[in-house]
Amino acid sequence: MPRIINYGSCCIDHVFQVPHFVSPGETLSSTDYRVFPGGKGLNQSIAMAKGGARVIHVGAIGHDGQWLQAELDAAGVDTTYLTLLSAPSGQAIIQVDPNGENAIVIVGGTNQANHEAELTQALSDANEQDMLLIQNETSGNAFAMALAKRKGLRIVFNMAPMNDSALNLPLDLVDYFVVNETEAEALTGASAPDEICKTFIERFSNSALVLTLGQDGAVYCDAERTITQRAFPVTPLDTTGAGDTFTGFLLSHLIGSDQVDEALRIAAAAAALSVTVEGAATSIPTAQAVENFLSQVSLD
Repeated sequence: MPRIINYGSCCIDHVFQVPHFVSPGETLSSTDYRVFPGGKGLNQSIAMAKGGARVIHVGAIGHDGQWLQAELDAAGVDTTYLTLLSAPSGQAIIQVDPNGENAIVIVGGTNQANHEAELTQALSDANEQDMLLIQNETSGNAFAMALAKRKGLRIVFNMAPMNDSALNLPLDLVDYFVVNETEAEALTGASAPDEICKTFIERFSNSALVLTLGQDGAVYCDAERTITQRAFPVTPLDTTGAGDTFTGFLLSHLIGSDQVDEALRIAAAAAALSVTVEGAATSIPTAQAVENFLSQVSLD
């Protein structure tokens, strides 16, 4: 069975419910505070595993984050290459407003450690049927990309958080880019979805782009086709982790199939379900829940 090797972050999410996002100079009282497992890497590993993929997670946690490994293990993720370090784990400070929208500040912690040895071991028997997934919350992505390409793996880059370090990576090695509108504009210089796709294909003619648009759905484009996926209408409670859920379920179906339209449909349904539950990793639905949801709703 093909595998997805996820070189990704693990974070402890500190979630504050707020009446509005805090402004410069403002002190704001939170109406609720909770701690959840998170980090884009952890969220996506759990989502891929719940979507049915065989997932290997490469990364690190501190002693304060050993419970994060338990979350991955419980989801069926292989944590052989998740190392325990003496430094603090990654942290995320998350504000969630009454509309379920979020604003996030992250602290890298152990996600910024050197993981070249673990990556080398994890990819030692990988082949062209496997995928490497990376985000931009860890260091060492250039090493991971070069190693994976030598092995013939397909490389997926979720370019979040977007900054100069992401843009300076060897992007020609990437097979699939997964970006939101802000990240897509930084990558292409365009803002409208059709212009984003046009500019992307001109620059990366051998790659594919998955553009997530929140409540407006998602768009897939490559040199041969463009596929649009509408969002499923739900009432959001907390949008934290929705993009990670989308990415995880998308890849869990693309790893063994070229049916992009069906993968997008399943990913959109999973993301819709996730925003109706608090938290990031804790909001990721099961494959059965997604199947049940799709049997009950229609976008026609």
